[in-house]
Amino acid sequence: MLTELTTQEAVILEQPGKIVLTNVNIPKISDANDVIVQIKATGICGSDIHYYTHGRISHFVVKSPMVLGHESSGVVVLIGDNVKTLKVGDRVALEPGFPNRFSSELKEGRYNLDPDLEFAATPPYDGTLTKYYRAPKDFVYKIPDHVSFEEGALMEPLSVAVHANRLAKMRFGARCVVFGAGPVGLLTGKVASIFGATDVVFVDLSETKLERAKQFGATHMVNSGDLPPGVSAETVIRKAIGKRGADVVFECSGAQPCIRTGIEVCKAGGTYVQVGMGQEEIQFPISKIPTKEITFQGSFRYCQGDYSDSIELVSSGKLSLKPLITHRYQFKEAIEAFDENRDHPLDNVKTIIEGPE
Repeated sequence: MLTELTTQEAVILEQPGKIVLTNVNIPKISDANDVIVQIKATGICGSDIHYYTHGRISHFVVKSPMVLGHESSGVVVLIGDNVKTLKVGDRVALEPGFPNRFSSELKEGRYNLDPDLEFAATPPYDGTLTKYYRAPKDFVYKIPDHVSFEEGALMEPLSVAVHANRLAKMRFGARCVVFGAGPVGLLTGKVASIFGATDVVFVDLSETKLERAKQFGATHMVNSGDLPPGVSAETVIRKAIGKRGADVVFECSGAQPCIRTGIEVCKAGGTYVQVGMGQEEIQFPISKIPTKEITFQGSFRYCQGDYSDSIELVSSGKLSLKPLITHRYQFKEAIEAFDENRDHPLDNVKTIIEGPE
């Protein structure tokens, strides 16, 4: 019985460059609205690899051992007394960020911006790469039986894509450019096409990732690392979408050259959405933003409705997450999985780690 157990194995970032499998305490119901979920699948995110490699992202710094993982799904195994919307045995996806219930950001409907938000595997909060994980009931979402646990785990990056498209006010007939064909970039482009974009141009350095973009709504693909001498990425992109430029630019790489080119190809009066996290400081043509009256929009994770809409997109068959998955590992192979992602980033789109037995 779960209530009789005290410890469980977890994948822990002990310090930058060192991951270990070791035991941690099993979470208990501490609030009547709590739910305990047995984790069945977890995706490796770029942020996990960044913490593994560098020990920090922006002002989030790993100062003590931290359980990794935040893209997860599983089965409800225990519920608090006030939980009426879920029952033991429900198959669920987990939204891994929990705001302060009294924050002004929550009241304004932007709880993702709460500075006190507790986000899994973001210092100092532990993540989901364990057997059991505790979450508040309203951040646990049922998934249909025909949606796999792997797909349930990937509702997290899909929600990032849905949120970015909402902020962009994506509409029918829009021409958009997506910089970065990693998981978030691929999903952002696919959601854009579902929301009505008629041109979706993907830009990346990896031909393998660009080939996969064909399954995610790509109408054009630009390999910015393999251009003829004297030909710029901007020239090729404008040839694909027209001289006026893109209605919407999604920058999902965080790379300075992509940011600069994205601002250049965004049309006058267009919208530029920064999704990717890059260096703290970069150089870019800021004068183009006022002179073209570009709406420059930051996009951070996801918020109210994004998870529900993501589940609906997948369960209805409008979007498949399966083509994202390139590697699968058992829980005991987690360290090998992280090393493979760190050492061969271009070969890995999305790696899934099975939950422990």
